[in-house]
Amino acid sequence: MKSAHILLLTATMMLPLGGCVIKINGDDRESDHGNWRSIQQSNVQRIKLLELGRSLSSIESEFGTPDIVESFQRDGNAYKVWFYRTQHVNSDGVTRRDETTPLVFIDDELVGWGETAIDKATR
Repeated sequence: MKSAHILLLTATMMLPLGGCVIKINGDDRESDHGNWRSIQQSNVQRIKLLELGRSLSSIESEFGTPDIVESFQRDGNAYKVWFYRTQHVNSDGVTRRDETTPLVFIDDELVGWGETAIDKATR
């Protein structure tokens, strides 16, 4: 009888906890989505400190994978434009070009950033 009483008491105490869920860590996509502000702020600060002539690999090591990548070849040179998120425009969960700053590389060397760099590289 005492065992049945303890079992009933334990079950009664656990019943309110049945709907509780504790989320310790989400998947990477969720944490990146929730962390866009700090990534964006970090990108802005890093871009302020950029120096021309840096290698593509050193930029990738510092900034991580770009949000958008474009590339083309002209006159025997390989052009790459990497876009990193630097400003918030829409809360749609998608990073678009108007929310980024472009970094322009010719033959894997940083030659400029911003829309002016794209204009000069594509003339």
